[in-house]
Amino acid sequence: MSSQTALDTVTLPREQCAVNEGEYLRDVSPRHKPWDQHRGGADDVVEVFAGSLYERHLRYAERIAGCAQYLVFVRDPITGKLTLKNVWFCRVRSCPVCQWRRSVMWQARVYHALPRLIADYPDTRFLFLTLTLRNCAIGDLRSTLIHMAQSWQRLSQLQVFPAMGWVRSVEVTRSQDRSAHPHYHCLLMVPPTYFKGDYMKQKEWAELWRQSLRVDYKPVVHIKVVNPEHRLVSGKVVPAMWNIWGAVVEILKYAVKPSDMVRDPWWFLQLVDQIHKTRAVAVGGILKQYIREHEKEDLTIEPGEEQIVKEMERLFFQWKQIVRKYKKMTPLSPRRG
Repeated sequence: MSSQTALDTVTLPREQCAVNEGEYLRDVSPRHKPWDQHRGGADDVVEVFAGSLYERHLRYAERIAGCAQYLVFVRDPITGKLTLKNVWFCRVRSCPVCQWRRSVMWQARVYHALPRLIADYPDTRFLFLTLTLRNCAIGDLRSTLIHMAQSWQRLSQLQVFPAMGWVRSVEVTRSQDRSAHPHYHCLLMVPPTYFKGDYMKQKEWAELWRQSLRVDYKPVVHIKVVNPEHRLVSGKVVPAMWNIWGAVVEILKYAVKPSDMVRDPWWFLQLVDQIHKTRAVAVGGILKQYIREHEKEDLTIEPGEEQIVKEMERLFFQWKQIVRKYKKMTPLSPRRG
């Protein structure tokens, strides 16, 4: 999609816009600096796809090139906070911008589910589980991911599996020998009784995962307890679990490291084809009642932000590839006569 098409898609004003020199998005709103980083990474990925001989990769290059070229924010007149209002996303899975925004979207879904979940299950606890297996050739990644999903199903159906609910994401990294290292990051919701007799040590988790994988070696497994915390609210000490947020962010981060997208073009293009139409995030157990896994993607939402209802001042930013920054645009009045 061309830049002009992207411009029309996000419904920017029909009048011309002039670039306001010296005003960048990172200056107006420092918390939005990641936009520069991820859009810059998208430019690098476009070059990788453009160097491919396959038509599908070339289509990806064209779509990613037009992704998030223009951003529309609204500004709160009191706090000055900018909230993303409109943007055109290419939705290519391997686009750095869209991968980042999907991660943020999932974080927002969990963030909004936590208050209801904790209200219904105030004594619940959480575990942060990482499951790995031996590296595979990049050409065998798809079959390995299928095997991992089947192994997870066997693990989660074991009678000793303690989780009442879970969120699971897959990450794939590149090893020095160019093999692929797929692994799961999981947030497990467990009852308080888990720590009163049902607690499983790391070696027990490793053995259960080995059996579920049906392999003859001991896979690397990490298990960490997410400790609850208490907060002072209106002068009263109340239980809270917002410290699980670090685990949530770690679990729901990128599926592929941005650096792995461009350091080895051949490996990355192989990866793109191997993960095509595979599942990146899954939700199970009780958590399915609180986190809607299959709802329509909204890549503009962020954790803790509410939907903008009232009309506010709008700010427009355009991606400037030469400086790898978003620059503010000032609408001009249309010519008359």
